[in-house]
Amino acid sequence: MPTSTASSRPARSDPVPALIDLSAADRHRVIAAGFGTVADAVDDWDRPAPVDGWAARDVVAHLVGWMTGFLAAGGVEVPAAPALDDPPAAWRAHTEHIQALLDEPIAQSVFSHPMVGDLRLADAIDRFYTSDVFMHTWDLATAAGRPADLDMAFAAHLLDGMRPIDEVLRSSGQYGPAVPVADDADPVTALVGFIGRDPSWRGPGGPAA
Repeated sequence: MPTSTASSRPARSDPVPALIDLSAADRHRVIAAGFGTVADAVDDWDRPAPVDGWAARDVVAHLVGWMTGFLAAGGVEVPAAPALDDPPAAWRAHTEHIQALLDEPIAQSVFSHPMVGDLRLADAIDRFYTSDVFMHTWDLATAAGRPADLDMAFAAHLLDGMRPIDEVLRSSGQYGPAVPVADDADPVTALVGFIGRDPSWRGPGGPAA
């Protein structure tokens, strides 16, 4: 029998690093790209989103708007995103500005914010913003009637960090009451319920629950 050679064996690809193991810059790159992929697939930006009073367009507006203001409060200016008449384009422009901060030496500088104190700029973006993009990806995908396809391990990581500060999160007014889920719910479903979303929510034309 002929001996197998390297050329006859299937090529081996390096394993994809777990989201939780990435640097702040690379984690943002992956999560923001995932959100962008969902945004590119939205066919009606006026479709309701699973946040009371929001349409799909408002999910993008929220992320672009609050992050620009958050950075400005700490003395870091980024250009305003284009008008949201083209949400995917606005998202791409905004993402480029945030990614540029993370890829430059300024990411290692101290970011002083009146509400969160002093920490590395990269850590501030990672902790407060990138995780928010991850969670709002579910909102946008669900509004569009698409699966969110979120990383289960990272969802579990976020949930583990949020549960001990449940009272603080609720009192901030940024999270509604938790929605009960099954004890054996997967981490994404559990996270969605914890932040006040109904995991079974389906907008018009969405897939059956």
